[in-house]
Amino acid sequence: MSEDSFTETTSTGWFSRIGGAIKGIFVGMIMVVIAFPVLFWNEGRAVKTRKDLNEGAKDFVQVSADTVDPANDGKLVHLSGAAETPVELADEALGIRTKALVLKRKVEMYQWKQSTDTKTKKKLGGSEEKTITYNYTKTWSEGRIDSSNFKKPAGHENPSLPVTSSSWTASPVTVGAFTLSKDLVSKLNDYQPLTVAETTELPEKIAEREVKLSGGQIYLAKDTANPVVGDVRISYQQVEPSVVSLISKQKGSSFEPFTGSKGTTINMIQTGEHSAEAMFERAQESNKMMSWILRLVGFVLMFMGFSLIFKPLSVVADVLPIAGTIVGVGTGIVAFLLAAPLSLATISIAWIFYRPLIGIPLLLAAAVGIFFLVKKVIAYKKAQA
Repeated sequence: MSEDSFTETTSTGWFSRIGGAIKGIFVGMIMVVIAFPVLFWNEGRAVKTRKDLNEGAKDFVQVSADTVDPANDGKLVHLSGAAETPVELADEALGIRTKALVLKRKVEMYQWKQSTDTKTKKKLGGSEEKTITYNYTKTWSEGRIDSSNFKKPAGHENPSLPVTSSSWTASPVTVGAFTLSKDLVSKLNDYQPLTVAETTELPEKIAEREVKLSGGQIYLAKDTANPVVGDVRISYQQVEPSVVSLISKQKGSSFEPFTGSKGTTINMIQTGEHSAEAMFERAQESNKMMSWILRLVGFVLMFMGFSLIFKPLSVVADVLPIAGTIVGVGTGIVAFLLAAPLSLATISIAWIFYRPLIGIPLLLAAAVGIFFLVKKVIAYKKAQA
């Protein structure tokens, strides 16, 4: 792995920093405003999804993959069976053929990659010195990194790719008497490596580049052991025919997404034999995880927004760097103490709307948090008086 770097140092004056911080107030206000509907919407989404999954777990019909029963048309069904296809998938450009449900070609190029290391130092008087070190490393990376966006593109140019990543999906894919929809097939992600056999008839050249085979992968390179910028490495993955389990709406001898009474789409498929109960349980766990992720997103959005709103205070205090650091820590704490109860209050209000028995205690907890925050602020002002 080869690497080189260069360092750039810039200085920003105190007045420029104050101007930037004042502009940041408006960005922060927008972030805080956006955080409220994100948190509220997420709770509604979570409740509706949970209810639709619960309804689906009660109302689904267990069917056999061997025969299609017209009486189940339009109903949510669960079945397990062997997913198969009569067709052979092929990458015609390189002569790769396999009996698979999905075939994926991954193209990597040995190329320059830019990374940065930034260090900021506050100076007496409120100015700020920023030192950025740009590191350039040669590495294998999928696709082409646009070197024209590098800080120093000269000497780090990445050439164009003679071939790109791609994928192929078999059609039809059947499970017994049923044919899977394209949407369900696209959800299959149990990829296994496909080793290119030595007996594969590869083209001699692609875009005037010599084609070689090494370690089950295809190279467009002179020396596979010692790559140079522009060399290409191609590997394959496939989803093999296997037993699958699915929950979807039966439509004739195929399937389409089922929409619950609350608007949630149910259209699940997993590799292997799984009971409907296990699949619904997994979907509920995914729903819970997504709920917590979006709650964290909403809280972080609100916290960052308040941090930007209070940023001018620390910049003003940066005339004496240690004072600016202390004020920055203080405003960060205040931003957290505002974001936490306000996020909790928003979630609580959403739960009162969607789940009142849980939402009301949460709202009370948020109110207590805000009360103690206001009490602390009043006590601090009195101490300063």
